[in-house]
Amino acid sequence: MRSRFLDTNILIRYFTKDDEAKARQALALLQRVERGEEQIQTSTIVIFETVYVLRSIYHVPKPKIRELVGNLIRLRGLHLPGKYLCLDVLDLFVERNISFADAYNALYMRAQEIPEIYSWDTDFDKLEGITRIEPQE
Repeated sequence: MRSRFLDTNILIRYFTKDDEAKARQALALLQRVERGEEQIQTSTIVIFETVYVLRSIYHVPKPKIRELVGNLIRLRGLHLPGKYLCLDVLDLFVERNISFADAYNALYMRAQEIPEIYSWDTDFDKLEGITRIEPQE
């Protein structure tokens, strides 16, 4: 079975239902994917963009984003590099109330056994096992 790539706008229409016709089409596609009738691929960039748009434009609460995007990631016909990492990132994003990007970078650091980060972003201070360092002259 040939695979196709899934873009962000399909997900946004599905999650927000701001265009009913497109939302129904997206739902039908995702149902086919879940039944194994279609195979789709996407990237972590699409996941990042989806989380960002849901949060910043549609003001969807973080726990709801975790539920929506987590269910999508778990679709058996969806191929996503780092699928399980993205699920862990969604948990950290909600539980520590940090950005999705910061959660991703923190878990990447842990996987690479990098305990320190150069950053002015104090959200990293909320994370155990990571030491934030501000660059000095």
